[in-house]
Amino acid sequence: MGVAEAVDAYLQGLGAESRRVSQNEWGLTVDAAGWPLHIGIAWRDGLLRAQAEALGPDRVSDHELLFRNRGLVLIRYAHTSAGAVYVHGELPPELVGPVWLDRLLGLLVDAATVARNRAAGPVS
Repeated sequence: MGVAEAVDAYLQGLGAESRRVSQNEWGLTVDAAGWPLHIGIAWRDGLLRAQAEALGPDRVSDHELLFRNRGLVLIRYAHTSAGAVYVHGELPPELVGPVWLDRLLGLLVDAATVARNRAAGPVS
């Protein structure tokens, strides 16, 4: 089974709102900390990439994001030049299957939830 077929099969079995955007791109919407998290999934440059905007600008300090990145696996925080916080990660093609897709997306949603819950408190 190819990467696109594996992603299609995985998303169809999730029971969450998902869509195929193009031949090698998908969208998935799940709940994270009480509001929708829109995840983009794309097959690019030999990797399956997943990313989502977790927070708008100036909600969590850059220092905290760097500190939290040290404890993450498969995924990491980044921010845009405007300061929006993204969570993203990649899988090589040999790992694209239900177990690793579930792990990647689960960790991505968990990291977005942590950031959103942290942003509900005072900015450090």
